[in-house]
Amino acid sequence: MTSPLTPGVDAPTWPAEYAERYRAAGYWRGETFGGVLRERAASHPDRIALVDPAPPRRTWTYRQLDDQVDRLAAGFVARGIRKGDRVVVQLPNVGEFVEVVFALFRIGALPVYALPAHRESEIAYFCSFTDAVAYVIPERHAGFDHRALASKVRAEAPSLKHVFVVGDDPGEHTALSEVPSEPAELDGPEPHQLAFLQLSGGTTGRPKLIPRTHDDYLYSLWGSNEICGVDADTRFLVVLPAAHNYPMSSPGWLGVLYAGGTVVLAPAPDPDTAFPLVASERITMTGLVPPLALVWTDSAAGTAHDLSTLELVLVGGAKYSEQAARRLEPALGCRLMQVFGMAEGLVNYTRLDDDPETVVATQGLPISPDDEVRVVDDADQDVPDGGFGHLLTRGPYTIRGYWRAPEHNARSFTAGGFYRTGDIVRRTPTGHLVVEGRAKDQINRGGEKIAPEEIENILLAHPAVHDVSVVGVPDEYLGERSLAYVILRADAEPLRPVAVKRFVRERGVAAYKVPDLVEFVDAFPQTGIGKISKKHQRSAAEQH
Repeated sequence: MTSPLTPGVDAPTWPAEYAERYRAAGYWRGETFGGVLRERAASHPDRIALVDPAPPRRTWTYRQLDDQVDRLAAGFVARGIRKGDRVVVQLPNVGEFVEVVFALFRIGALPVYALPAHRESEIAYFCSFTDAVAYVIPERHAGFDHRALASKVRAEAPSLKHVFVVGDDPGEHTALSEVPSEPAELDGPEPHQLAFLQLSGGTTGRPKLIPRTHDDYLYSLWGSNEICGVDADTRFLVVLPAAHNYPMSSPGWLGVLYAGGTVVLAPAPDPDTAFPLVASERITMTGLVPPLALVWTDSAAGTAHDLSTLELVLVGGAKYSEQAARRLEPALGCRLMQVFGMAEGLVNYTRLDDDPETVVATQGLPISPDDEVRVVDDADQDVPDGGFGHLLTRGPYTIRGYWRAPEHNARSFTAGGFYRTGDIVRRTPTGHLVVEGRAKDQINRGGEKIAPEEIENILLAHPAVHDVSVVGVPDEYLGERSLAYVILRADAEPLRPVAVKRFVRERGVAAYKVPDLVEFVDAFPQTGIGKISKKHQRSAAEQH
C-alpha cells in the first residue's frame, strides 16, 4: 500500500494569504492539465498537437491525443493506480511520454520525472522514496536495456506493482499498448493539488524532489507564452530531454500545448538530427542549453538544410556567455532570447523588445510582477543594484519546500519563505538579472574570489576556442587554484597552455584571475540535459 499524501508536510504549501493574493491577481486560474487538454481538443480537435518524427512518423491531433489519454488513464485506474499515487516515468522523446503524463494528470496520479540517463541507483531511490506504484520505461534506449533495470529495481522497491514498457517486447513486464481500455468517469485532481514531482538540479548528493501544483505550474506556462509570443501557429522542436523542466515549461512543450500549437519531439539534439527536422517540420521555436547552442552556431554555416522558418531560439539551463550569445543570431538567422530559471520556480527571460545589448549581456526579467527577488550578501543583507550577491526569491510559481525534506527545507528556504537559489547574480537598474554563476562554483584562490564565467567569457573570444569551462581545484597553499578546460575548434591550430594564459593576461584582468592550469580536452562531461558537469570536472582534476 502506498504512503498517503500529507498536505503541507510532504510538500509545503503557500500560506493562505499568498494563495489568495495569487488567485485574486489572476495568476492561478483554477485549471488542471487534464482539463486544459480537454478544452483544446474541444475547441480545435483536428489541429496537430504532437509529432513524433522517428520512423514511422506519427502525429496526434488534439482530439486523438485527448482520446488516447482517456483510454490510457482508464487502463491505469483498472490496474489500481489512483489519485495521489506516484509513477516514475523514464522515457526518451517519444509520443508515449506525452500520452502517459497526461493520463496520470487526468487521474491525479503524480508523474515522477526521471531522465533517460538515470540508472539503478537513481531509479531505485526515486521508486523507494516516493513509494511509487508503477514505473514506465522504453524497451531499450541508447543501447541500454531498461527492462533488465526495471527487474532489478522491482526487487528493491516493495511499493512497485507495475512496470509498463513502450515497445513490442516487454519481457516479464507489461506492454504499455496493452493498458488502454474504454474511457470512464474519473475523480481527477483539484487545481491546488500536486501535479507532479521534478528532480532538483543540485550537483551534490541525491536529487531532491520538487512538488509542483496544477495552479502554479500552469501559470508559469501561460506567463512564458505571453513573453515568448507562443500561439496556435508555434511549432516547437523539443531537442532536450522532454522530462526536464526547461524544455517542458520555458515555454516548452507544455506551454505550446497550452497555446494550441504543435510540438515536435526530436530523438536527439545534434545538428545532423535537428536541422533536417527544422526544415521538414517548419519549426518556428526551440530551446537549447549553452553547449548545444555553440554546436548549432558553429554548424549552421555549413548546413544544406533550410532553417529559415526558425524565428526564436531560447538559450537557458545554464549561464550563456556574452561572447557566445553575440554569435547566435547571425549564424541561425533568428531571434535569441535568454532564459534563466530553476525547476523550483523563478524564471527570467530577456524580452522580444529588449535592445540587442540587453539580450546578449543579461539573463532577463522575471515572468511575474509578483516574483519577489532579493540579492543579498553572506549575512542575508540586501546589496545595492549593480552589486553581486546571492539570489533569493519567492512568488506565485516558486515552491515553498521540497518533497519530504524538512532538513533541506530549513537550509534552502528563509523563515519568510524565500528560496535560496544558490546563484550569484547582480541586478541592473532596469531590473534585469546578470548571472555570475553558482555560489559553489566560485573559486577562492588565496582569499581572492574568481568568477569562472568571467574567465570563460574572455577565452570564448579567442578565435581558436570552441568552448571552455573553468573550475577550482584543491591547492595546499592557496586553498584553490583555477583550471581551464579548453575545447579547440576543429579547424584550429594547436595551442599551448602558455598561449591561453597570455590571452587572458592581455585582456587586462587581475593576475590572480589568469588560469593556473590549462588542459585541452575533446569534450566536457555533461549532466542528463546536456549542461556541463563541473562536479565531474572537479573530481577528475582532483585525481590527477
